[in-house]
Amino acid sequence: MDDLTDDTVEELRRNGYIADEEIATALFLAEELDKPILIEGEAGVGKTEIAHVLAKLKKTELIRLQCYEGLDFNSALYEWNYQKQILSVRLHELQNKTEVGISDFYSEEYLSYRPISTALMANQRVVLLIDEIDRADEEFEALLLETLAEYQLTIPELGSVKAKFKPYIILTSNRTRELSDALRRRCLYLWMDYPNYAKELEVIQLKVPELDVELAAKAAQFVQALREQDLNKVPGLSEAVDWSRALQATGATTVDRKAVENTVGCLLKDRRDIAKLKTETLDPLLAKAGNQPL
Repeated sequence: MDDLTDDTVEELRRNGYIADEEIATALFLAEELDKPILIEGEAGVGKTEIAHVLAKLKKTELIRLQCYEGLDFNSALYEWNYQKQILSVRLHELQNKTEVGISDFYSEEYLSYRPISTALMANQRVVLLIDEIDRADEEFEALLLETLAEYQLTIPELGSVKAKFKPYIILTSNRTRELSDALRRRCLYLWMDYPNYAKELEVIQLKVPELDVELAAKAAQFVQALREQDLNKVPGLSEAVDWSRALQATGATTVDRKAVENTVGCLLKDRRDIAKLKTETLDPLLAKAGNQPL
């Protein structure tokens, strides 16, 4: 098992994702046990990226369903192409065809696929990403249970449609609301926290390889110290990478007051957080992170 996990970690790294054994094991077990993975954690810690790199790893398509409040059945699962059905009715009328029934207009020919049905009907094993499931309503969760448990979808007019190839299913949640026990029971669970210093530095060096090694280390130290502050919007790993790219693009040679103030919009995304950083906490943070203020 250790060798398999190590191999998965290395494969993920070659595809641009720094993973630990827990993540690698979850991906391994999801395939072995035919189980979806529910990944929870703060925004920006790399949850969605796991689905992208898994698709690269498996050399397959990523199908993404972005959840939102009010997400309905028709947008996520499937819907009938009513315009095509109406046109077909008119065509039958013009051809004086009277021996037609409801089954003539409710067949796969008239079905419009949406992300979930597309993943189930795909001619290969794809990755289905159900992103930010916590933003959807509880009623939508209930619609997912059959798909998560049986890899199938029941269409009343057609019956149960089973997956041709069981997709890899990844659900992400930022914990804006509590998910149901029924959904959790059908999934493997993975919690992702903000990275420690070593992992953050490794990610920065992987994603911004042209950045000076010492500057990358100082950037990682500063972000680690910044996350300890009382912020409205704590910067995630994606913001740390963007900020590192900004430091490189602006020609910064160290992390000092000028470099931070010029690029802070890549790191913090809240007006009050930025104001507090500039007026109260920047110099102490620079000192704590091993960077002396100007």
